[in-house]
Amino acid sequence: MEDRAEDKTGSTTGSTQDSGTSVTDPSSRRPDRTAHRRGGRTPAAETGLAVLLGIAAALVGLTPWLITGARLPLQNLWANDALPPDMPLTFLPLSQYRGTTIVALLTVGASVAGLALRVWKPARRGLATAGALCGVLLVHVGATVQSFSALNDGLAPGPSSALYFAGLLGGTIAAIAAGVLALLMLAARSRAAAALGVGFMAVPFASWLAAATTFAAGADAVPASISVAWRWLPAVLVGLALAWCGFRPLVRLLVWAADVALLWLVPALFTSVNYVLGTRVYLGDFQEMAVLSRQILAATLGPAGGAGPSVLVALGIGIAGAFLLSVRERKNLRAAHRRANTEDDGGGAA
Repeated sequence: MEDRAEDKTGSTTGSTQDSGTSVTDPSSRRPDRTAHRRGGRTPAAETGLAVLLGIAAALVGLTPWLITGARLPLQNLWANDALPPDMPLTFLPLSQYRGTTIVALLTVGASVAGLALRVWKPARRGLATAGALCGVLLVHVGATVQSFSALNDGLAPGPSSALYFAGLLGGTIAAIAAGVLALLMLAARSRAAAALGVGFMAVPFASWLAAATTFAAGADAVPASISVAWRWLPAVLVGLALAWCGFRPLVRLLVWAADVALLWLVPALFTSVNYVLGTRVYLGDFQEMAVLSRQILAATLGPAGGAGPSVLVALGIGIAGAFLLSVRERKNLRAAHRRANTEDDGGGAA
C-alpha cells in the first residue's frame, strides 16, 4: 500500500508540473507501472523468485546426503567388486537399505518450499506456487535421472538387477509425488490444509533430521538422548499443528482425525519398509515380502507398536494449545471492543 501511495503521489506531482502536456491528450496517457505490479514485483520477477526458491528448497532437502560425499552405497548386484570410494557420485542414496531416507530427502525439500511460500505470501500465490513446484521438480527429476543412470551403468545384467532397478525407481517417483502433495498442502491458503500437511510430513521430517545427524556425526556418535528426541518429534509437531488449526469450524475435526491417523500409520509404514527391504533373504520374492510386511505392520500398528503414547502426546499438546489460543483470541476481541467503545465515547463527548 505504501508503494502504491508513493506512485500515485509521484504521478500526480508530475502531471501538475508538466504544463506542456494536456491531461486529455490520449498520447499523454501512459499506463501506470503499478497496474502491472503487485507487491512491487512484476509477474515474471515473482515467478523467477519462486523457481529459485523451489530449487534452493530441494537442495536443502538433499543436503544431508550431499555432505557425506554423495558416493552411491555399495550394491549387492554390482557388476564388479568395489570399495566405497570406487562407487560413483549420485544425488540420491539409491539402495534398498535407504528407502525411507530417499523418501525423507525428497519430501522434506518440497515441504520446505511450501513453508517458504506460506511465510512469503506472494501477491500471485498460484503463479508463485507453480514456479516453486517447477523449481523443486527440476532438481528432483534431475537428481533422479543422474542417480539412476549411474546405478544402471554399474549393475550386473540380469532379471534381478532389472527388478531391483524398477523397484527403486517406482519408490523414488512415489516419493517425488508425495513431495508435490506436501508442497501444495503447506502452501495452501487454508489453515486446515496446512495443518494436514504438517501431519503428513511429521514422520519424514523426523527421519530427515535423524539421517542428517547420522550422516554428519556417524551412527556411533549420535547420543541416545537425540535418538529419543526423534522418536517423539512427530508427536510434538502434530500436536502444535492441531493447536494452530483449532476446533472451529467443526469440519476441522476431520483434520484432527487425519493427522492422528497419519501419526499412527506412517511410522508403522516406515518400520515395515525398512525391515522388509533390509532383509535380503526375501528380496524379489513378492509373496514372502507381502506376508512379512503384513506381519510387521500388524505388530507396529498394535498395542506393542508404541503408537499409542505418541498419539496421546499429540492430542494433549493439540487440545491444550487450541484452548490457550482460543482464550487469547477472546481476550484480544474483548480488548478491541473496549478500545472501540472508548473511541466512540470520546467522539460523542467531543
